[in-house]
Amino acid sequence: MKHFINRRENIVTEALDGLLQTSPVGRLARLDTYPDIKVILRADWDKSKVAVISGGGAGHEPSHAGFVGKSMLTAAVSGEIFASPSVDAVLTAIRAVAGTAGCLLIVKNYTGDRLNFGLAAEKARAEGFLVEMVIVGDDIALPDLAQPRGVAGTLFVHKIAGYLAERGEPLKAVTSAAGAAAKDVISLGVSLSSCSIPGQDREDRLGALEGELGLGIHGEPGAERIALQDAQAIVAIMSDRLATAMSPAADHALLINNLGAVPPIEMSLIAHAVLKSRIADRVKFVIGPAPLMTALNMNGFSLSLLKLDVAREEALLAAVEPRAWVAPVRRHAVEIVKAPALATTGGEHAPSRNARHEELLSAICNHLISLEAELNRLDARAGDGDTGSTVASGARSLLAARHSMPLDDISDLLAAIGSKLATSMGGSSGVLLSIFFTAASKKMEDGDGLPSALLAGLDRMSFYGGAAMGDRTMIDALEPALHSLASGDLVKAAQAARMGAEGTKAITKAKAGRAAYVSERDLEGSADPGAIAVAEVFELAAKMA
Repeated sequence: MKHFINRRENIVTEALDGLLQTSPVGRLARLDTYPDIKVILRADWDKSKVAVISGGGAGHEPSHAGFVGKSMLTAAVSGEIFASPSVDAVLTAIRAVAGTAGCLLIVKNYTGDRLNFGLAAEKARAEGFLVEMVIVGDDIALPDLAQPRGVAGTLFVHKIAGYLAERGEPLKAVTSAAGAAAKDVISLGVSLSSCSIPGQDREDRLGALEGELGLGIHGEPGAERIALQDAQAIVAIMSDRLATAMSPAADHALLINNLGAVPPIEMSLIAHAVLKSRIADRVKFVIGPAPLMTALNMNGFSLSLLKLDVAREEALLAAVEPRAWVAPVRRHAVEIVKAPALATTGGEHAPSRNARHEELLSAICNHLISLEAELNRLDARAGDGDTGSTVASGARSLLAARHSMPLDDISDLLAAIGSKLATSMGGSSGVLLSIFFTAASKKMEDGDGLPSALLAGLDRMSFYGGAAMGDRTMIDALEPALHSLASGDLVKAAQAARMGAEGTKAITKAKAGRAAYVSERDLEGSADPGAIAVAEVFELAAKMA
């Protein structure tokens, strides 16, 4: 898999420096111990309060360095990708930020982290520092496991400890609250793929129709493989597992975490599914959805729940400086505002019958629907592959509405077609064709004949859309066809449309539409799908004339 990197051995240090360079001035700094010791710390820290330190391997961004700042972490210690930081690195961080109030280490329950942070704590105590450590093991994927993994629920502990430390609470109180919170956090993750580590070959252990439930944040296999299914079904499985582990008769905070590669639209859909699942009524506050503790580019998400009380609510709702933290919101219903009634414009037209016009309209619509796959294939070369679907959507809407249309009045029929396409076709094509038919209808009302009116519609479509002949759009077929139609010969108009559509194969530099962003190599020899659709319509009309 491709990655944006320079040298593999510099990935972490360069990324951390990028974080520092894009953070507000005066808030964050790093120790001068690169590359072996990578410590990000608060630039404004005065050691008068309890220091809160966390960390682990890189690859979980924005964790851990992204949460360093006022009211959260005092320092974060980073190892290489998915590798625990060394004992010396952790000890150096303690020495850098711990004052007389002492420090708390918050550690995810992985062997390397426990050992390295633990030995550093013992060495620091031997040097006279007050050091406590809280271990978070929030993963419930393997309920019988004696040492569950620490995953995204660790962020709840960061937030609570950071709040209390900033308020000036003593180390004992900060440690007690953090430890209690760690015991009341549960998490469960799911993914549709493993992650890709920069500089290493990727092996995706999952089949095309498989996902993994209960996987960790280092790409390690999940507790079980599950069949690929819709998001609501996957969330239902997760919520069933979480519900059995939730504290009874208590409100919870829910953290919805993107493991790295789930698109925002899917994360919002997932949030919607979670907030109507069986655990929704026990959720009081929601954090996310957001990438908070990732696994590089893993295509998955995790859900974490914290049992709430008054003190924890206060801690979670308190403002912090780190921008990576997402402020909780109270769970609420969707607010719906009544849309204003559509104003009547006098443009509504009474249905009328005309068997010939209905036959032609139906034939054209059915033909365009039959071309959906082919037009999509053509569009995939130069756009997003949806021209056929867009055209078919408009055709289906016209087909469904044909019995309520003014079929016996060409001017009114053009206006009705324009109105229907504006709401049903979507994309720029729907709007452009709506402009075309609406403007043509107005011209017919003013006394123009059909060919002249259609040319006027083309003029308005070109004006608003910004495309002209030679720009590799539907106009390359439509304009020559309409000029030929003005002479009264529909067969010649169809021939002109086909010639114009085929001519777009030689246009390798588009000047309008999505094809304008595509390289000449990708356009060469491929016709514009909109122009092909126009040619097909004229040819069918000529055959039926």
